Formats: sequence, C-alpha cells, structure tokens
Amino acid sequence: MNQSKDNQFSDRLETAAKAREAMLARYRSRPAADDPAVVARQAERQAVIEAREERNKEREAARLAAEVQRIAEAKAQREFEAAEVLRIAAEKAERQAALAAEQKEARDARFAARKLRARK
Repeated sequence: MNQSKDNQFSDRLETAAKAREAMLARYRSRPAADDPAVVARQAERQAVIEAREERNKEREAARLAAEVQRIAEAKAQREFEAAEVLRIAAEKAERQAALAAEQKEARDARFAARKLRARK
C-alpha cells in the first residue's frame, strides 16, 4: 500500500494547527473598521448601491411613464372609436332622414298628380 509522507497522526495534527494559525493570523492582520482603506471601500460600495438604486428608480419611473402613455393612447383610441361610431350613426340618421324626405316628396307628388287627374 502506498503511504504519503504526511500519513502520521501527529503530522496531520501539526498541519491542521498550522492551517488554523495561518487563518487566525490572516484574520488578525485584517485592517480595522476605521482604517482609511476600509472606509474608502465601504464608501465605494455605498456609492455603487446608491447608483444602482437610482438606476432602478429611473427604470421604474420610465416604466410607469410608458404605462401611463399606453393607457392614455388606449383611452384616446377608445374615444376616437366612440366618436367614429357616433359620426357613422349621425350620417346614417341623416341619410335616412334625407331618404324619408325624398320618399315623402315622391309620395306627395304622386298624390298631387292623382288629385289633378281626378279633377279633370
């Protein structure tokens, strides 16, 4: 069986202890919260967050404006269609009134002609 050179229990314990010490040393060497580099990074992050929020607000405002525009266009279209229906109905009523007037004139002319024939 092939055995690695760190196969001894004490060697493994020593390696784990060194790794823990390295992690602890890296944690301790971390800059404090009031370090200028940390403060600068936090300010940059905050600026990025604020810019993202601003872009989201602008997108939302643009989306709402587009929605309002779409609703206004739909309303204008419905109003135009309603006006068109009213115009067509008015034209139809006007044509029917003109047709009724023509028919009445023709009927009156026939009646008058019949009376003239009857008088002769």
